[in-house]
Amino acid sequence: MARELKEVQGIIFKRQKYKEADLLAKIMTKGNGIITLIVRGALKPKSKLGAATLNFSYGNYVIYTSGHGLSNLRTYKEVRQFDGLYNDLTKNAYASFILDLIDHAFLEYQNLGKYYTLALYAIKKINAGVDPEMITQIVQMQLLAAYGVEPQLKQCVICGKSQGIFDYSIKRGGILCSDHFRVENSRMHLKPKQTAVLRTIGLLPIERLGSIKVSDDTKKATRKAIDRIYRDTIDLNLKTKKFLDELKMFN
Repeated sequence: MARELKEVQGIIFKRQKYKEADLLAKIMTKGNGIITLIVRGALKPKSKLGAATLNFSYGNYVIYTSGHGLSNLRTYKEVRQFDGLYNDLTKNAYASFILDLIDHAFLEYQNLGKYYTLALYAIKKINAGVDPEMITQIVQMQLLAAYGVEPQLKQCVICGKSQGIFDYSIKRGGILCSDHFRVENSRMHLKPKQTAVLRTIGLLPIERLGSIKVSDDTKKATRKAIDRIYRDTIDLNLKTKKFLDELKMFN
């Protein structure tokens, strides 16, 4: 494919040095997937391109691309920073983990579809002060489908019952109704309310992102459950998750 100039909208979420004064910046875009940009001269003092590609910058960027491999950043339009993320270590850690998690679910230039909207909503909510732990759990549950392990949350995986008391089975890939608790030893032994929260956040429409409120004890339990689901089904080893977990230990 011939290289062409293209304007993309997106969020800058990773940077690293590339040659003496240049850097590589990853951008999560609407409609064009995740792209790695070469930003020439970004590390020079007073570089406008460097300032426009700080982590959590959001706006329109003009790139020179062939649709694969590295693309070049030429200029930018209407770029702003999510200052609430940039200046708050905890918010920064949660947002970095969310974007890293989405990054690992897709190939470069693969259209993110609804997950770009999910990412943008999540970043905006965390930036605005909505509980970052709950936002992150919502994203994690909804992102399982992108990894090819979408859980059955609407009804019992065995009999199809949609109302009643439920638990979660990683082996079965979804919820179990109480009729099968005795015969299914793979269930997680969650409390009914904890399973209800997993169901709700996994099925929650994007426009309601951040509207759910749960107790700290329930939130801790669902955090452990989601970590186990990811560990046993996807087995990612993300530095952003390790840093976030270490950060929580000191808060």
